Amino acid sequence: MVAKFELTDDSVVVIIGTGAGGGVLANELAQRGVKVVALEAGGRYFPEDYINDEWESFGQLAWVDPRTTSGDWRVAKDFSGLPAWIVKAVGGTTIHWAGASIRFQDHEWKALSTYGPVQGASLLDWPIDAAEMAPWYELAETKLGVTRTGGREGLPGNNNYLVFEKGAKALGYKEVHTGRMAINSAEYDDRLACQQTGFCFQGCKWGAKWSAAYTDIPRGEATGNLEVRDRCHAARILHNDAGKVTGVEYFDPDGNLQFQAARVVCVAGNSFESPRILLNSASSMFPDGLANSSGQVGRNYMRHTTGSVYAVFDKPVRMWRGTTMAGIIQDEARHDPSRGFVGGYELETLSLGLPFMAAFLDPGAWGREFTTALDAYERMAGMWIVGEDMPQETNRVTLNHDVKDKFGLPVVNVHFSDHPNDIAMRNHAYRQGAAIYEAVGATRTFPTPPYPSTHNLGTNRMSENPRDGVVNRWGQTHDIPNLFVSDGSVFTTGAAENPTLTIVALAIRQADHIAGELSRGNL
Repeated sequence: MVAKFELTDDSVVVIIGTGAGGGVLANELAQRGVKVVALEAGGRYFPEDYINDEWESFGQLAWVDPRTTSGDWRVAKDFSGLPAWIVKAVGGTTIHWAGASIRFQDHEWKALSTYGPVQGASLLDWPIDAAEMAPWYELAETKLGVTRTGGREGLPGNNNYLVFEKGAKALGYKEVHTGRMAINSAEYDDRLACQQTGFCFQGCKWGAKWSAAYTDIPRGEATGNLEVRDRCHAARILHNDAGKVTGVEYFDPDGNLQFQAARVVCVAGNSFESPRILLNSASSMFPDGLANSSGQVGRNYMRHTTGSVYAVFDKPVRMWRGTTMAGIIQDEARHDPSRGFVGGYELETLSLGLPFMAAFLDPGAWGREFTTALDAYERMAGMWIVGEDMPQETNRVTLNHDVKDKFGLPVVNVHFSDHPNDIAMRNHAYRQGAAIYEAVGATRTFPTPPYPSTHNLGTNRMSENPRDGVVNRWGQTHDIPNLFVSDGSVFTTGAAENPTLTIVALAIRQADHIAGELSRGNL
């Protein structure tokens, strides 16, 4: 039975957003007997609704509300209104994600201590470490059914992977395999095995890939403790004279402003919408926005150091067949400053369909070089770079009061400029990526600039000291005890790994903490 809670019920936990953070948190709290109202700005779709067509699926799922960009990143020029490629739907970007599920390396929890001060970077150690996170990672890997962990087999390698692996081994790389993926290699947890259809980014029609949309959220609802309200856009969080939050104002599907009372509010709207709602909730008591006494809300935005390398071969590769992210090289993820940068990066196979390849190969390009590349699409292999970018206070999300959304709320401006460490890392990765393909006979290689970001991190970072960040080790805001942040915006640093597994592990841990604090009467 699906719960229905009164707007005046101030005993509920209100969660804003239903992705890897909010969707998991909602289910974990519901399983522990906590009443939850989850507000989701997007609609609700199930595997049968997903569309195996890139442009049409983008129209169905992508968050395309207005946003603005600034800074020297290529995205500001090429995709100025679309700084991120994320999903607006129940389940959030867990519908779109590729499934790569990798733990942080031990040293990445302590980037400042490990790398030392880096000029122009606002590096900080996380207030938690690998030993504390290990049991939560294990719970997350079991939930997601991550391959190559817990006795679960790896996925088979497609042609894109086989080319990648052969080149990697020719260069002497050792850590090369089909990845730790939240995609079933065999039936698991009432979900089918991967059918290798190749439209992972468009939502898995088989349910083989874990997504909160069809696992955690329906299971939370089945407890009778979770109500999900889709097409409900959170506007601001209200508070009382004592400075504790009292609930959330939101626009319902008809555009009417409603107020849901709450005992606890958890913000899980991704690294753009989470700071946006805190900043939009400014009041006379909190003139700079909620939880922002440090001035850190919106700052230290990270998107991972990314880019791609594609290569053309004499024979067909047909890289689009099989899982989209079909393999990984982890040798370069180590910290080794002799390469000319701190931190490391992963190389992951990635195929895009023709429509997105035309958009992303070299945005704005035209002419013979571009068209002959597209002509060679069948003979192409591709990989994506994911590396640790440096947090910078000046890379930040702010409100753009000159641009309003359809509800009249200021939208975010996303300002990002590469740190010299990011550029050095990307150039190293471009060279290695090209060398991998040239080692197996590539006739042309194309380093391509970063796409609109899918790994949005920071902006409400976790810190030991309240003046350095927005939330404590539990994701609880330093300023307001019953206000939490529950998504990738709490990342203190980005690490080299895809972030979803860590977001899920932190959400399970946070649910355990919140449920305990509620039962002890501390919240």
